[in-house]
Amino acid sequence: MRTRTARLAAGLLPLALLAGACSDDDGGDAATEQSTDAADTTAPDEMAGDEGTDVVDTAVAAGDFGTLVTAVQAAGLEQTLRGDGPYTVFAPTDEAFAALPAGTLDTLLADPGGDLSGILTYHVVEGEVLAEDVAGLDGQQVATVNGATFTVGVGDDGSVTLTDAAGSQVAVTQTDVTASNGVIHVIDGVLLPG
Repeated sequence: MRTRTARLAAGLLPLALLAGACSDDDGGDAATEQSTDAADTTAPDEMAGDEGTDVVDTAVAAGDFGTLVTAVQAAGLEQTLRGDGPYTVFAPTDEAFAALPAGTLDTLLADPGGDLSGILTYHVVEGEVLAEDVAGLDGQQVATVNGATFTVGVGDDGSVTLTDAAGSQVAVTQTDVTASNGVIHVIDGVLLPG
């Protein structure tokens, strides 16, 4: 049951991030791109965006973001992420949440207005940033709706990584999943704002 809760929470995180992004209405900072060579099999293989569906429903339909969606709902960010946007969401998969140290997700969900909200909004960038916009961002810091930044890394092969404020690096495994109010890029880890 604890694993099921962790998976649900992991699916909610991307949604929560989206909700945090919706709370601000300006932006257009960097997102990430991914080379097809760098694609991770943990990313939803059939994830396809629908320009008539918001980022929350797009994440729900993908089936690999249950924890993120649960976290977004718990943090009260769902309605924000259903807003006009546009938002760019870096969405950790359920597997990314499951990789957090034991008990971390439960602790975050117990205080959704605290660190959970801050972590979720750290995954959202104002504006719609597509993969093609990222190529020139190697080494640049990108501001999130949380107010903190992460650093974009672009490999020679086109692969993209994000380095968070804690110094941890995550890979972008799928890009440009479009929604009616923004775009989702799938990542293989959870970013931490500090």
